[in-house]
Amino acid sequence: MSTTLTPPRSMLEIAQDEFIMKDHIAAALREEHRTIPELAEILGHPSSEVTVWLFGMRRYGEVEEVGRADVDGYFKYEWKDKSENDDPPESEEK
Repeated sequence: MSTTLTPPRSMLEIAQDEFIMKDHIAAALREEHRTIPELAEILGHPSSEVTVWLFGMRRYGEVEEVGRADVDGYFKYEWKDKSENDDPPESEEK
């Protein structure tokens, strides 16, 4: 059995994949709330890369933590539909 290790990817390479992986992460989170290790297993990428993508999405309000951290310290995340976040405020009639 071969145990060749692939070198870690640069942050630039990881960041370039964010838009591609966003759709995969959204699909996984629409099914059910998941932790970073669960997403990493589903996506077949290291947790470190999933963390970069997920936190970028979190920054822009596309995902959100749910509940409290589990015994290992991981939060579950949920996908936030844009329709919930982009509702224009109701204008007051004069």
